[in-house]
Amino acid sequence: MKKPEAIDVLTMGAGGGAYPAAFRLAKAGLRVVMVDPKGVMSGNCLAEGCVPSKAVREMARHVTRHRRFKSYGMGGETTIDYAKIIAHKDDVQRRRYLQHEEELARASNITLIKGRASFQDPFTVTVETDRGMVPYTARHIIVASGSDVYVPPIPGAKLCLTSSDVYRLNPTLKVLPQTLTVVGGGYIGVETASFYAALGVDVTLLQRGRQLLPGMDPDMIAMLVPLLDPSIRFIFEVDIDRIERGERGMAVHYRQGGASREALSDQVLMAVGRRPVMPEGLATLDIDIGHAGIVVNGALQTSHPHIYACGDVNGRVPLFHAAVRESLVAAHNILAGDVSADTMDFTNVPTTVFTLPAAAYVGITRAVAAQRGTAVVEAGYEFSEDSRAQIFGETGGGLRLFFEPGSLRLIGGWVVGIDAGNLIGEIGLACANGLTARQLAAFADQHPMTSEGIGRAARSLF
Repeated sequence: MKKPEAIDVLTMGAGGGAYPAAFRLAKAGLRVVMVDPKGVMSGNCLAEGCVPSKAVREMARHVTRHRRFKSYGMGGETTIDYAKIIAHKDDVQRRRYLQHEEELARASNITLIKGRASFQDPFTVTVETDRGMVPYTARHIIVASGSDVYVPPIPGAKLCLTSSDVYRLNPTLKVLPQTLTVVGGGYIGVETASFYAALGVDVTLLQRGRQLLPGMDPDMIAMLVPLLDPSIRFIFEVDIDRIERGERGMAVHYRQGGASREALSDQVLMAVGRRPVMPEGLATLDIDIGHAGIVVNGALQTSHPHIYACGDVNGRVPLFHAAVRESLVAAHNILAGDVSADTMDFTNVPTTVFTLPAAAYVGITRAVAAQRGTAVVEAGYEFSEDSRAQIFGETGGGLRLFFEPGSLRLIGGWVVGIDAGNLIGEIGLACANGLTARQLAAFADQHPMTSEGIGRAARSLF
């Protein structure tokens, strides 16, 4: 192997946890090499996650709204052409890949290599490429290798579709099934069940526990579940024995309450979660790894101060927008000489479950505060009173804001229903900047928009 080439920064991955830092550091004059197995500048969000799934989601939402308004002269029966939905999804992905490619071409001091990076020591990384092994020594390393679909060791699990099969560019699933069984009640499973039910698929969802979306605010979920498509069959507290393909289609054999049962469908989606992708050689570096991923401090540093871990690989908040902010935090601290000049606010990262309708939350909610033994002051707003929700005929749900007693500083909130994903951004910004109920009440949010509800809820406290 040839002598290692000396560079300033190497990123393991080229997604949201890597490329924002790469561009920031390159602009400051540092030489950056990004290494990614896909050889493109994007992570799982564009490859098989956020962007393609929401492209499908928006098509499904338009279908539901068309059905709601067809009696008002908006056309006859809705015809679903799934091939066109997939074509739209693929077009969005290709457009964004091209956008990233053009952005990279305009940059200086950045090289993107298609390959697989592995640690040789804390400063040396070897990249396996199509042309052989290429070694680098880097003064700073950002581990942003992301996460991958977890397929549990259930007999027949490999017969199932995964989110990659459904959402990647040119996906495996190209024909809309008549029936679908979803295994897993996390956000990927519940979102996909919601989309496909809206497109006319007969969906059954099997959940191991007693609650959908485990780990999320139970009050929020209690408001969301009754608003989901009533055709979805939710079956709780199940243990999967095996999955088989036969003459009747796909059969999921499971136990519930001591009884053996089966769910039959055309396809089965395995959606029980994702797990971090650890680079080879990491275990030899004495870097702490917890149950969720690589352990980092608020500066995104590992137990080696010059090695950072950003995005899904640290498991703190496995969302693209969190990864982007983490990447920039790492860049700022690299520029400061590997000291904590900037820190990540993991608490105030908005999270949205893009079901139909959606649910979103940020910060410290009533349930989290109760677990910590602290009090909150709560304010609410129902979408049944909202003009925009009435216009769309989507009046289910509402929002809740949680304030610190005394100061009435906003510390958290959640939204269920129309525009949830948009509203949580405004609420999150207010949380992150310590705004109070009086400041929210004094802001003239637009009419007729659901964001008016934030000020309305805050004013209810005075």
